[in-house]
Amino acid sequence: MAEKLFGTDGVRGRANSWPMTAEMALKLAAAAGRYFRRDKNEHRVVIGKDTRLSGYMIENALTAGFTSTGMNVFLLGPVPTPAIGFLTHSLRADLGVMISASHNPASDNGIKFFGPDGFKLSDEAEGEIVRLLEAGVSPVAPENIGRAKRIDDVRGRYIEYAKTTFPRGKRLDGLRVVLDCANGAAYRTAPEVLWELGADVIQLGVEPNGFNINENCGSTHPEKAAQKVIETRADLGICLDGDADRVILIDEAGRVSDGDQIMGLIASRWARDGRLSGETLVATVMSNLGLQRYLEDQGIGLERTAVGDRYVVEKMREGGFNLGGEQSGHIVMTDFATTGDGLIGALQFLAAMVDTGERASKLARVFEPVPQKLINVTYEQGKAPLEADRVKQAIAAGEAALGSSGRLLIRKSGTEPLIRVMGEAENLPLLDQVLNSVTEAVRGAS
Repeated sequence: MAEKLFGTDGVRGRANSWPMTAEMALKLAAAAGRYFRRDKNEHRVVIGKDTRLSGYMIENALTAGFTSTGMNVFLLGPVPTPAIGFLTHSLRADLGVMISASHNPASDNGIKFFGPDGFKLSDEAEGEIVRLLEAGVSPVAPENIGRAKRIDDVRGRYIEYAKTTFPRGKRLDGLRVVLDCANGAAYRTAPEVLWELGADVIQLGVEPNGFNINENCGSTHPEKAAQKVIETRADLGICLDGDADRVILIDEAGRVSDGDQIMGLIASRWARDGRLSGETLVATVMSNLGLQRYLEDQGIGLERTAVGDRYVVEKMREGGFNLGGEQSGHIVMTDFATTGDGLIGALQFLAAMVDTGERASKLARVFEPVPQKLINVTYEQGKAPLEADRVKQAIAAGEAALGSSGRLLIRKSGTEPLIRVMGEAENLPLLDQVLNSVTEAVRGAS
């Protein structure tokens, strides 16, 4: 296979184009089904999806592939990605699948795999599935073909579980919350959880039509939610993304806080209460230098990983840590979930509001971020701009110029043909100069 199939978060691409075609989904499911078959009579896979129109096509193709290898398929319908991790384990399935392109536009889609323990697959497991796909998988005998059925009560299972992560005996009575579900997978579950806990919920992004997921709403476009917070004098705004595995918060004044601020708050509270395993937070190389300095002042360690919540989780499991995440809003709390969970992350923030009686504006900005700028540079497929000498030289010069007062991070996107050029420094003119030099070199090699 000439092109790499798996990216940083499963398989992703434009719907009805390679690799997100019905044919590829069928073959991928057959290979994954063969890989996860166990020595027992019944083999199960759970499949959930977000609200994209192409989800129907991919769901049917995956079902055909899995049943052809003898897997019984449980179809869950639209549910958040973290619910798949939870339900894979809860339903004793051999694997779980989420059909979603997360925060990407409706024209894209993706396939994420979860193992029987509810965690995303390792690079090794993905590599073995690709090997089986390339070799070809023989179907089972007619009498061994799997069955498929829809499970109707799974949303309620996840709702009840999510509520158990909120402190026992506490409620959200008296709190007005604007909730933007991005017209995505949590458009029914998230409002119900907050309402059942007592909040006055003002809903946005809860009318999916197959095409409007993440469209000017949700965690990537929090402007409407921020405006609604001010208009309704809400106490907090919560913005989820299309599959609800990330969250962005808005305080009562309409100011937006990212995952770094949320992680900083939870880490300090858990450390104070003796709940932070290893006195360490795990975050990616993208997390702000201000978060690192704040944690150091709190006596909390910081472990950095490559970008992708899967890599965060791998480091957490390796080190026995229970809190990690990404600046983009993935908040991973392995005491509660096997992957990023935007709703449960928001519930932890709401718990802090209830416990302290403080307003969101005080809790949602625990450190002053170092100015950070990110520039995305598109490159032509088949080219490798980061291998060019002029790009390497520009990066080296930029790092030397910033020295210890800033950071420069250049990386290739795992899901799109982009080179992400990120820099941090208090000296903004110097930062702009460095970023312009590097991006110009990357464009010249793209």
